[in-house]
Amino acid sequence: MNTLARDHGPDNRPYFFLSYAHTPAWGSGGGDPDRWVRMLFTDLCDHIMALTDLPAGAVGFMDREMRSGDGWPEKLSENLAACRVFVPLFSPRYFTSEMCGREWFAFNERILHARNMGAGDVPAIVPAMWTHVDYGQLPDSVRHIHFDQAAYGDRYATHGIYGLIKLKRLRDEYEEIVLDLAQRIVRVAEDSPLPAVRPRPYESTPSAFKPRGEGPRRIHLTVAAPTRDSIPAHRDKRPYGEDAQDWNPYHSESTRPLPALAEELIRSLDYRITISSFDDEDHGRHGGGSATNPADGDIEKAPPGRPGILLIDRWALTDEERRYRLRAFDLGARPWVSAIIPWNRADLQCHSEEGRQLTTELELTLPLILDRGRRTDCRIAVNGVSSLKAFTDILPTVVAHTTQQYLKHAVAHPPAGPYVPRPRLMDPTHPPAPEAEPGNGGEGEA
Repeated sequence: MNTLARDHGPDNRPYFFLSYAHTPAWGSGGGDPDRWVRMLFTDLCDHIMALTDLPAGAVGFMDREMRSGDGWPEKLSENLAACRVFVPLFSPRYFTSEMCGREWFAFNERILHARNMGAGDVPAIVPAMWTHVDYGQLPDSVRHIHFDQAAYGDRYATHGIYGLIKLKRLRDEYEEIVLDLAQRIVRVAEDSPLPAVRPRPYESTPSAFKPRGEGPRRIHLTVAAPTRDSIPAHRDKRPYGEDAQDWNPYHSESTRPLPALAEELIRSLDYRITISSFDDEDHGRHGGGSATNPADGDIEKAPPGRPGILLIDRWALTDEERRYRLRAFDLGARPWVSAIIPWNRADLQCHSEEGRQLTTELELTLPLILDRGRRTDCRIAVNGVSSLKAFTDILPTVVAHTTQQYLKHAVAHPPAGPYVPRPRLMDPTHPPAPEAEPGNGGEGEA
């Protein structure tokens, strides 16, 4: 029995959630195109029932019987929030499915939450290969998961579980691999129990996979926060460390610095992220204009750079020189630079007279960025994010908005190469005059 079941009575949550890409029906054959997935699910449930003392109905979950209008988004979210193990069936179609991307993000968010609470690494994602997938095909958001194709032999690596089911001569290998997968699910569920969470609304859950055909997505995170040695003497030192990236405003909710948490969450959205401290940056490169000449941030003149998010602590404004540079950063900030302002509601100093003065000072320091944020769905981000849950909820929205602004406004710079003149279209009302043949003495010939 796992720890949860032993301490709090029977744990009847689903042992596993089977995440798979639905195969669209095609041709005239009819039938269920995902019947082989259903077979795998049934076999896994049979094995897990034999390996545990679970009651019927508490083994696994897949959305095979869900239809539009039956409340399936709610059922999906409830099971993602409660199941113990997430079993994705890897295939090329899986990583182009928005539904699978949402399922992955929602479950992975639970793992990140547990890690923030001090649980360490919780290996609750147990992938299986449905059809062959090369490592290079995996999205960046997935590559941190251990996935050893060769562990089950060459036939599994070549054909996947689907091929083993379809080929009768490989039936024994299929049975062995499915039993092993069931044993792994049970072992992970019992050794690393993942706490259940409140269901995440399916409709607002982002996908962990970038859209089909889109290249690598990049974003830069800038952290403007003081260190433990640079804050005023009366300021609570618990949120701060040796570096700005050690800043942890929600220290009563998380054991990890906020920039590290944000970095992981953004990576889980299939982005490649860079992160730096505001005090160490060349703001002419990242912000959209230099500190000495904000006009350099003119969209038509500046290089495209990358989308950017400024993560700022209002107590950073207690330093006059940093406040000046932040004001210059704001004056030159391009449309694809957004801000998030964590503001812990449990921090009493944030509600003091000094805290209110810093709020006013922030409005004077970053008026352009704050105004842009308030005219979008990201207004919560710039009005003050009061809890860790609110932060993790709003961050994907800010990332999406910032990327959209970058794609909308950034100047494209094609690669250098030889000049190729564009062909000129012929005006049908004025056809070109025929070229004179040599020696004919045509018109215009000298």
